[in-house]
Amino acid sequence: MLAAGTAGLAALALPGCATLPAARPHRAAQRGCLPRVNVAPDRVIRTVAGLRPYRPSGFVVRAEALGAKRLVHNYGHGGGGITLSWGSSRLAVDLALPGQQGGVAVIGAGVMGLTTARLVQEAGFPVTIYTAKLPPETTSNIAGGQWFPSSVVDGDRLTPAFSAQLVAAARYAYRRYQILAGEEYGVRWMRNYSMSNRLLTPGPIDTLLMDLFPEAKEVAAGDHPFPYPNVRQFDGMIVDPGRFLRALERDIRIAGGRIVIRPFHSVDEIAALPEATVINCTGLGSRALFGDAELEPVRGQLAVLLPQPEVDYALSAPGGLYMFSRADGVILGGTHEHGVELAEPEPETIARIVEGHRKLFAGFRCG
Repeated sequence: MLAAGTAGLAALALPGCATLPAARPHRAAQRGCLPRVNVAPDRVIRTVAGLRPYRPSGFVVRAEALGAKRLVHNYGHGGGGITLSWGSSRLAVDLALPGQQGGVAVIGAGVMGLTTARLVQEAGFPVTIYTAKLPPETTSNIAGGQWFPSSVVDGDRLTPAFSAQLVAAARYAYRRYQILAGEEYGVRWMRNYSMSNRLLTPGPIDTLLMDLFPEAKEVAAGDHPFPYPNVRQFDGMIVDPGRFLRALERDIRIAGGRIVIRPFHSVDEIAALPEATVINCTGLGSRALFGDAELEPVRGQLAVLLPQPEVDYALSAPGGLYMFSRADGVILGGTHEHGVELAEPEPETIARIVEGHRKLFAGFRCG
């Protein structure tokens, strides 16, 4: 992550904190102002909180036997669930399908479950999703949706094997989301800015994925309105989770997929399913269901302002602040609260987030 200590752009509104890759200094082609976000407590239309399923050693894509069944895990993506979904699910499906005959069970209907199910269908197999909840009642719906694999691993625990897994998932997901760009799936490109009082330097994830951030460059003083001396930009995708998840569920149903509403309380219940292959996409639920003690919740809190269609950029700033604009509102974050189990926003924290952004935009040098 950026060594200056500034939080990066949120991958979740449940974010982990995204960071920007290093780049050569560049003078922006357009000098001038960006639209200012109108931040005030009376413009807050909702507040939300969700729990990221974080593993310090990184997300799990692994196959094992469950009696006579093949069980494939696909969970623990921290703040990078939306970002990595297609790619991690691709890896999981590639483990699940060799020699497959008949239908496949997918457990969970967040972004991992839905993308996994769709890829199973594209491979020509029938799929049944078993889930306790459907969108919009999943954690994935609370995600902000910036395309950046943030908070997916503790940098001190990054291994060559996990780095290869992360790169493979990120590259596939990056291509797949580009194919879906447009209104139907809620995917669009947006300019992202990160800023600090100190020099911004790349972290380990930035280095691994440097080429996936087009237009990455330093922005010269005077070419931006931000009240900080060091600013970087890159162009990246933003995914509207509500629209994206609705479209995915629609596609799965149209293609003949079945969705069964049921919770699971033990592995024995999963072993009793009729399908010979099961893909586990239960996120934080894998902690209790499969005994993964490394999984921990990391709470993120957000305030959502009235929409401002003219605001067509995203930013991150010191103090853990980040903002990006969607059709359903201007998203303000955020927090990164390890070990907090309650997925509820706290008024004092929301007030801090709103006030921090109010001061940031009050410091704009123009607009």
